[in-house]
Amino acid sequence: MKTLTREQTTMRVSFVSIGGNLFLCLLKLFAGILGRSGALISDAVHSAADAIDTIIVIIGIKLASKAPDERHPYGHERMECVAAIILSMVLGIIGVGIGYAGLEKIISHQYEAAGIPSRLALITAVVAIAIKECLYWYMHRSAKRINSDSLMAIAWHNRADALSSLGSFIGIAGARAGVALLDPLVSVIICLFVIKASISIFKGAAGKMVDRACCAETILRIRNTVAACDPDISIGQLRTRQFSDKAYVELEILLPGDITLERSCQICQKLKALVEEDFEEVKECLVVPRPCPL
Repeated sequence: MKTLTREQTTMRVSFVSIGGNLFLCLLKLFAGILGRSGALISDAVHSAADAIDTIIVIIGIKLASKAPDERHPYGHERMECVAAIILSMVLGIIGVGIGYAGLEKIISHQYEAAGIPSRLALITAVVAIAIKECLYWYMHRSAKRINSDSLMAIAWHNRADALSSLGSFIGIAGARAGVALLDPLVSVIICLFVIKASISIFKGAAGKMVDRACCAETILRIRNTVAACDPDISIGQLRTRQFSDKAYVELEILLPGDITLERSCQICQKLKALVEEDFEEVKECLVVPRPCPL
């Protein structure tokens, strides 16, 4: 089976998300109108917004995959982080909007004047929850596999829409049972989960924008790999910095004072190739030789 590149994986997942969200947008819109459900009509807007957000991810990935040039010698990977930050803000705004709408309905008692939705609206809400959850888990697994913050943001947008549809389902069921207050109450609870997700995505993307170090597990693996490579060397300082989904490594090695220049260069080249080949997340490794202190 052919292994897809990171960009190909993102494109495939993104287009699946766009197709699913456009389908749900039309489904919710027609079911909301025919089934007399304002909640479903509002959900249709959320699904359309998710499709637009996915287009932002596609643009971000395309820009991030551009080769290094004279003005950007380290590449353009951080453009994906920019896309993830934008999407996290949009997700946060959506969460606040869901909560505000719920509170407004509770305070103004708007839910009391709403008509009773039909069974069609109830069934559509269930279908929307199922499809959105499938999209969330599909995108969540793909985002984890390729370490993509922007794709993870889209996954959480789908989860937010699934939670919104869950609120619609509870509201519709409540209205049919004579307890219309359930709809705005659930909306307020849902907004807290959505805002929490947006903050988490923002922090992850922002951390990669400010040269955050790799995780402790990755650093330990690099140390162990280098230590097992050559008995003549000791490891000095090891520094790493995230650059979107990639990382730069600066490795200081301590060599015996009587080692030849040729041997020193051979060790440095060997370690550089070893780290870059064994660690897929490492874009470039700089090996700096130092004389071992007496």
